[in-house]
Amino acid sequence: MIRRLTEDDRELLMALLQKEPALNLFIIGDVENFGFEQDFMALWGEIDPSDGRIKAVLLRFYRSYLPYADGPFDVEGFATIMRQDNDIHMISGVTEVVKAFDGVINFKQEKQLYFAELKEMNAKIKQDSSSVDNINKATIQDVEAICSLTDTIEEFESSRDGSRTSLRKTLATGTGRTYYVKREDQVITTASTSAENSMSAMIVGVATHQAFREQGLASSVVAQLCIDLLSEGKSLCLFYDNPHAGVIYKRLGFQDIGSWSIMYM
Repeated sequence: MIRRLTEDDRELLMALLQKEPALNLFIIGDVENFGFEQDFMALWGEIDPSDGRIKAVLLRFYRSYLPYADGPFDVEGFATIMRQDNDIHMISGVTEVVKAFDGVINFKQEKQLYFAELKEMNAKIKQDSSSVDNINKATIQDVEAICSLTDTIEEFESSRDGSRTSLRKTLATGTGRTYYVKREDQVITTASTSAENSMSAMIVGVATHQAFREQGLASSVVAQLCIDLLSEGKSLCLFYDNPHAGVIYKRLGFQDIGSWSIMYM
């Protein structure tokens, strides 16, 4: 049976999500930060009739859907919910779960990413964080300067229109943090977290100005984020699809823990 979840289901939902907290950081973060009663967000759960546990969950966050299950689940039931949304933009999640919708929902484009996690401090992180002076923690007043850098980065082209609004909201709500380095009053490198929750956070928005690359600046800023989050008892996660980027992150101690798929409608 699939039904809409409410605050009364929090404990059962967390029991499912905490089996793989890193892979579920988006759902955990949204529940912790926004609860169950929001216009922009909804959660459905498949209930196991034998013991009442939640065996699968579907999150809607604005125009995006994220399913998760720890075993076989009612694919058609979740697909029916998504088909009723005429404004759906994409479905994302652990590849083995998202792939269950192949042939059930029509997708226009697919993107696959590696999912990596860092759990422990190491000497490389400490070394990289201390190799660059004047790493600054961003406030809302820094949003324009940071986005002026990311506007120039090809990888961020698809999110350029909403980048300022998104960053302001993240900083204002405390669901993420951003660090940056300036040279001559210009932001030249930056890295952020998003979807922060009580257990983990996602590293996003890593960017360096073309003229300042290959100097270890991005690694230093990411290392500073790692120090902050690890000292708070949280793990860090990130996506990458570029083998070169994967090498950089693995030097800092990140390890691949799964594959993540994004299906665009």
